[in-house]
Amino acid sequence: MPKLKTHKGAAKRVRLTATGKIKRGHSHARHILTKKNSKRKRRLDIDTYVAEADEVRFERMLPYGRS
Repeated sequence: MPKLKTHKGAAKRVRLTATGKIKRGHSHARHILTKKNSKRKRRLDIDTYVAEADEVRFERMLPYGRS
């Protein structure tokens, strides 16, 4: 069997936790921040997990995990 290629765009955006969950950051937190209130900006800074519906898709894009 040939080697599987890692999807580099996905690898740069997510991390695998020790328990195997996929962690991601929020969008809309990089620019145009003046119109967003402090509470919203604070919440966007906290990482979250990829939705269960999308986990299989990410597992295919990252066949060898991510170190």
